[in-house]
Amino acid sequence: MAGRPSRRDVYDRLDEAVVDLRERLGGLPAAAEADDIWTAIWHQEAHHSTAIEGNTLVLAQVEQLLEAGIAVGNRELREYLEVRGYADAAKWVYSQARNVDSWSGGGLVTLTEVRNVHEVALGASWNVAPHPNATDRELPGTFREHDIRAFPGGMAPPPWPDVTSQMRSWINRLNAQPGDAHPVEHVARAHADFEQIHPFLDGNGRAGRLLLNLALVRMGYAPAIIFQRDRDRYLRALSRADAGDAGPLGELVARAVLDNLYRFVLPAVAGPRRLVPLVALATKALSEGALRVAANRGRLRAQKGDDGHWRSTKSWVDDYAATRHQRKP
Repeated sequence: MAGRPSRRDVYDRLDEAVVDLRERLGGLPAAAEADDIWTAIWHQEAHHSTAIEGNTLVLAQVEQLLEAGIAVGNRELREYLEVRGYADAAKWVYSQARNVDSWSGGGLVTLTEVRNVHEVALGASWNVAPHPNATDRELPGTFREHDIRAFPGGMAPPPWPDVTSQMRSWINRLNAQPGDAHPVEHVARAHADFEQIHPFLDGNGRAGRLLLNLALVRMGYAPAIIFQRDRDRYLRALSRADAGDAGPLGELVARAVLDNLYRFVLPAVAGPRRLVPLVALATKALSEGALRVAANRGRLRAQKGDDGHWRSTKSWVDDYAATRHQRKP
């Protein structure tokens, strides 16, 4: 049985998927071109990113809130507003896919955008449940004027007078060339650095994940969803990055991006007759492995590329699914 792909394998598969997306399908769809794709990711991210921070709404409640504006259940108003604010900020982030004209100075992220993302994400919930220690100047979108105690494990954010200068340096590092690191590992390293600085009094985790996705979509990748079930692994990867090893965090983010490309983006933008990797066509009934076996046996119509990977189409997979239990004459 094949083992879990290595970090290098994950990066290679991600690069291949992005090449497929760019060369065969024209890159990430703009938000207005594929609202259904972004909506599916939008619901998942708004739920899981807020759940990591303790929000108790389940996915069905999040979907009702975002699609119909209905607050289902008996939760505190703050929790509904947390999800609504995060979702509004995420929707703006997704609108930046392929929207190169909106970039300021050609960089991935600006300091103004950092402040704006935080303000949109936290503004509504802050109005009903502000941070108890906040001064009148520490509103959503403004940097903290409090020192923050060291976190478990020893990581201590910088003193508050240093935050503005450290955030300017952070912007410069994020917008610099990644050097020898994979681009996704580069932005993952920046995500960990943002959490180390902890520039806001509250909401740094949510703002940090939104900014991570802003950088990713502007680079042509799908956004990453850190699932609630992966919270502990995510926090451990952040701790490793704090200690100087961003590899585990980069791999976690790359796997999340690849998952979204295969689950949501590639199948939707390809159409029923466009060739895509088998993993993008897999279902609960037909796993990637089962499709690969069928392709190798000639049961599934597919093409093997120069990279050694099989590609097929939704139409061909549907034909195979309809006839796979029939006996050959």
